This record gives sequence, C-alpha cells and structure tokens, in this order.
Amino acid sequence: MESFIYPSFHNVCQKTIVKCSLLFHGNFLDKCVDDILQVVRICNNTSYGLLGKNFTILLVPIATLYPIYQLICLLLLMLRLTFSVMYFLLWKLLAVTEYREKKKKEYKEAKKILNLVCNQMGTSNDGYSNSLFEAVRQDMYEIVDEILFISPTTINCKDEDGYNVIQSASEKVYNLIYHIIERKESYREINDSSENTLVHLAGRLAPSFVLERTAGAALQLQRELLWREEVEKLMLPLQLREKNMYKETPAMVFTREHQDLTKEGDNWMKTTAESCSITAALIVTVVYAAAITVPGGNNQESGLPMYKNDIAFTVFALSNAFSMFTAATSLLLFLSILTARFSEKDFLVSLPRRLIFGLLTLFLSTTAMMVAFGAILFIVFCDQKPWMLAPICAFACLPISVIVTIKLPLLVDLIQSTYSPIFGKHSYLESCKVSRKTQYLWIQREFEYALHEQLCCNS
Repeated sequence: MESFIYPSFHNVCQKTIVKCSLLFHGNFLDKCVDDILQVVRICNNTSYGLLGKNFTILLVPIATLYPIYQLICLLLLMLRLTFSVMYFLLWKLLAVTEYREKKKKEYKEAKKILNLVCNQMGTSNDGYSNSLFEAVRQDMYEIVDEILFISPTTINCKDEDGYNVIQSASEKVYNLIYHIIERKESYREINDSSENTLVHLAGRLAPSFVLERTAGAALQLQRELLWREEVEKLMLPLQLREKNMYKETPAMVFTREHQDLTKEGDNWMKTTAESCSITAALIVTVVYAAAITVPGGNNQESGLPMYKNDIAFTVFALSNAFSMFTAATSLLLFLSILTARFSEKDFLVSLPRRLIFGLLTLFLSTTAMMVAFGAILFIVFCDQKPWMLAPICAFACLPISVIVTIKLPLLVDLIQSTYSPIFGKHSYLESCKVSRKTQYLWIQREFEYALHEQLCCNS
C-alpha cells in the first residue's frame, strides 16, 4: 500500500513545482508571444486565404487567455496537492493505529512466552541473574516482575559489581519493589563494599543511556535530584549524614558526581532564557510603539482616536495592552533566570517553574500581538472589504504556529518533569504481580519458598 501512495504524492508535488516555475519564470510571457506569432505565420502561409486570416483573428484572443488557463491549472494542482496531503496524513494515522495494535499483540505474546520460560525454570535462583540485572538496567519492569513473582529470593542476587536489585534499581523497577524496601528494614540498611548506603548510591550519576531519555541538561539534573529525594524518604535522618570509607556523605557524593552536569544545566538554562528574552524584548518594543502611534490618528479638536467607536479598535487596544503586560512579565521571568544562583536545589523546582511561566506568557504575548496587528490591518485596509479578514487571520497564525512548534515540546517536557511525579502509584503497576496491590500474595509465595527451602535442608 505504501508503494502506491508515496510515488503519487511525489509526482503531484513535482508537477506543482514545475508549473509554478513555468508560470513565474521571467521569459514566460515572451514565450507565449512567440507561440502566438508562430501560429499567425503558419496561418498566413496556408492556402485557405480569407478563412486562414479569420482563423488567425480568432486565435489571438485564445492565445492571450493562455496564461489564465495556466493559472487555473496551477490552482487545480494546488487543490490536488492539498487533498493528497490530507490523504497522506490520514493514511499515516491509520498506519500508526495498525502498528500500535500489532505491537500490543506482540507484547501480549511476549508476556506469555516469558511466563512459560519462568515457570519452566522454576523457583531456583540459577539462571535468572543475568536476565534480571539486564532487565533492571534497561528499566524493563515486566521482566523483573515476572522473575520476582516466580522466584522471590532473586531480589538478593548480586551482579558482577556486588550490587543487588534494590541497589541497582531504576525508576520503574524502584516503583515496583518500593513496598518491599519499605516493609523490610534490612533492605534499607544495605551497604556495599565501600560502605555506601542506598542514598550514596542514589547520588551517583546515572548512565548516559538513562540521561538521554530526558531532553536538556537542566531537566536531567532535575530528574537526578528527584531520584535522590525519593530514596532519602526511606532513610532515617542519621543515615543521611553517614559517611562511606572515603569520608563522603551522600550530599558530597551527589555534588562530585554531578559537577559537570550542573555546569551543563547552567549553560542550557542561560541559553534558553537568553533566546526567549530577546523575543520578549522585541514584542515589548513593537507593542509599545503601536500603543503610542494610534492607527488612524487622533481628532484634532478632542485629541481622541478617530476609530474609538469601532469594534476592531477596541480589539486592538485590549490585545495590544495584554501583549504588552504578558511580554513584560515574560521578560522579567527570563531575566530572573539569568541572575539566579544556579545551585543544585534551584534546578529542582525554582528554575524550571520560572521557565514554564516565562514560556506561557511568551506564547500569550505573541498571540495577542498578532491579534492586535490583524485588528490594525482590518481598520486601515479592510473598509467595506470584510472578506480580507480571512487571509489576515490565516497569515497571523503563521508566526504563532512557528513559535508554538519550536517551544511547545520544551514546555511540555518542563511541565511533565516538574509537576508529574515519576515515583509512587502508576497505572502500569496495576497489572504487575509484585506490586503493592498484590503484596500479600507475594509475601505468601516468599514464605512458601522459604518453608520449602527449610524442609529441603532438614531432609
């Protein structure tokens, strides 16, 4: 199906480009005149006499209308291109839906195969270690859930560096086994060979493939701070000040490990704030000048604007004032980012929140500025021509769509990272077998396995 759509879409675009280049080419009209003269010469040289001359006279207006015919052809091609794009997007939507259904089916089949393999291997720890820790590194909580449900004692397995599942857990795996760590104090007091507690380990820099899941160094540092705060909730206040064999507290480990990331986040936040502050400053300048120079001028006697009773003038005044205030607010927020301390804790809430509100006010000011400019055009140029309102609105949407397309993904990432919790109850945990919802069933299986091991040892 795809092989039929892509060539046709490509051909339509190619034909439209050829027609446009032909129509707006500098020698196009000269070519049309040469064609007309050539036809006239042919008709004069024929043996039809008067009939040939009359035919030549009729041919001249027909040839003169040839550019209009070309314009009509171009319009039809543009309509065809529009419908082709709509058809192409519809096909892509259907293809994405079909792809999702296919992936859901493959996911269910993979879970069935995983369950069969784990049941075949049984409750023994042998053979699970490599698969379990690879799943922990990749944050594939489904595999960890299945293995821990079949063999609960695998949570104590250690990798080549001497760390168990709890010490190596990533975000989704941590949410899965949180109730296990919370229930058993022995898990919270685990130390490695360097006397590092769980908080020390949480202060280490995440691997590069984990950091790349989050866009921007500042958001990556924010995610690392959230991870450390979550682990600190499990520990006692005295444990947060414990030192390892290198005489380092958890806070010292975090600062040392994230020193380069903090500098990168500092530069990223400053660069983003500077680029946005330039845009906000330009908007303030434009709308301030528009407010002073009233469209249409003032009445010489009263000094009031000439179009004060016009609805479009009211729209201009309100949108221009709103754009001025929001742009000034946005500019102040971005300047507050540039003058901040940029300490580690500032990246947790303070700096991202300023950037969020700065971007929101920047979007609002840009939209209001375009509305104000459209109202001015309508007042000055659209007298008795209401049909011009449609193209003005269409052109006004262009800069708005550009700035939203560029900055909206960043705004969404900021809001999700700042206000959407990455730890706690999530929908994906409801179907897990080792989650808090089914913890009693998992405790029962753990007790049965321990009892079975004890009976085997006694026998």
